[in-house]
Amino acid sequence: MVLERSETLRAAGVGIIMQPNGWRALDRLGVAAKLRQTCTEIPSRVFISVAEGKCRESELPLGKGELRCLKRMELMKALTEELPVESVYLGCRAVSIVLDPLTSNPLLQLHDGTLIKAKIVIGCDGVNSIISKFVGVNSPKLFSRCATRGFTYYEGAHSFGDKFRFYSTNDVTLGQLPVTDKLVYWFLTRVLTSQDLSDAKKDPTYITKASLEAIKGFPEEIVELVKNTEPKALYLTELRYRAPWDLVHAKFRKGTVVVAGDAMHAMCPFISQGGGASLEDAVVLARCLSEKLKQATEGGGNRLVEEALDEYVRERRMRVFWLSLQTYFMGLAQDNTSKVKKALGIAGLILVFGDQRSHTDYDCGRL
Repeated sequence: MVLERSETLRAAGVGIIMQPNGWRALDRLGVAAKLRQTCTEIPSRVFISVAEGKCRESELPLGKGELRCLKRMELMKALTEELPVESVYLGCRAVSIVLDPLTSNPLLQLHDGTLIKAKIVIGCDGVNSIISKFVGVNSPKLFSRCATRGFTYYEGAHSFGDKFRFYSTNDVTLGQLPVTDKLVYWFLTRVLTSQDLSDAKKDPTYITKASLEAIKGFPEEIVELVKNTEPKALYLTELRYRAPWDLVHAKFRKGTVVVAGDAMHAMCPFISQGGGASLEDAVVLARCLSEKLKQATEGGGNRLVEEALDEYVRERRMRVFWLSLQTYFMGLAQDNTSKVKKALGIAGLILVFGDQRSHTDYDCGRL
């Protein structure tokens, strides 16, 4: 059973930047070929420094393998189509979970009072996960920046080509990359304000105004890109993350309950690995469970399931730690609220992550 809290398969999140490690996972899941037909391959990355209305451009290393930007809805649709009929239940929000004192199996309570008796619960319920609190993962921390994301549609082909462009000033970063020849995804990170934490963050008018204010002095085509984004394709979110050092000793499993995705390793978007890492989780977890569940038919039930979940946690722990640490340093390097934090971030990236694209070389293995 897949329990989705929304009444529909949500499009929220707009675009998901999928790097080589993510595409390897999608290939293992059997949906990569279908998804490649929905998006343009991106052959190069460019960094553009913006100062006093002038731009200075330099090439950035791309890494090995393919880079594309997926529409979140396309990814959700492709994965859902591979599931058995009627296995996805919409409008189901978990509010609590306990272990049955007699069987040690999970008991999951939904918002409408429904009680679900399960053998295994996999919590993929996001950064504010009920399941992660149950297994004992520390609450996520609020970062000093926020992110705006949007899609801009063009009736004719857009003029941006197939490059992934980063525009940067002292305190604002804007990324822009094509999804198709008529659709462009963009994201913007800037300093978080108190208004960004209020109800204003849901108001498209405020989001557009704050974004345009942040990119004053940027090239006119980028200003138009932001201006022309449809309100329903515009999202502003505060950035929350699980501290890298918390992941080293965190308890990701309790009984036959385990976490994955943002519920396990919520991270800021600075190296674009949230989606790819979550797909890696899926492949590794499926592999670990399938091997033990074959043995469980002969006896050993919960003990074998717990062994499988422990194996999954062992395999994922250091991978998500290094991703989270690199993301954390990258965020500090963009933080202009503190010279000390900025210096720490830059030093960390140089000393620990000499090859800053190596995180895309990871292979989660076969199912």
